[in-house]
Amino acid sequence: MFRTVVWASDGSAAAERSLPWARGIAQNSGARLIAVYVNEVGLGRAAAAVADLHDEGQAAVRRAVEALQQDGINAEFVTGNVMVGGVAQVIADFARDADADLIVTGTRGRNPLVGLLVGSVTRRLLEIAPCPVLAVPSTQPRQSGDS
Repeated sequence: MFRTVVWASDGSAAAERSLPWARGIAQNSGARLIAVYVNEVGLGRAAAAVADLHDEGQAAVRRAVEALQQDGINAEFVTGNVMVGGVAQVIADFARDADADLIVTGTRGRNPLVGLLVGSVTRRLLEIAPCPVLAVPSTQPRQSGDS
């Protein structure tokens, strides 16, 4: 049923909680898993602080993709840049271009200030995604055996 799964992550703990879902779906269906990380740019004075968050976030997602690949999952990392507020659109565009069957994402992001200013990326994805979106709650307890 699933050939391509997009895992949208900002490298946060909440996003990491959605990884076992993306991983399990990809592994059980033999799907390709595309990890999407989007850099928000153009925050003026806050740009330096946000750039540090992006560096940390990208590194976390890259490490997750490397671990997936080591476990034999067909996983790749892609990244894009966008002005503040356009993250959901970039994720939706990646999913559309990849002909994704599902987007998996967490419900809380790394940067609460940006979330307050522009709204929830997940909420927006639910409105514009070209395929179903699995939104994994940030308060979901980790399953035993989850990495």
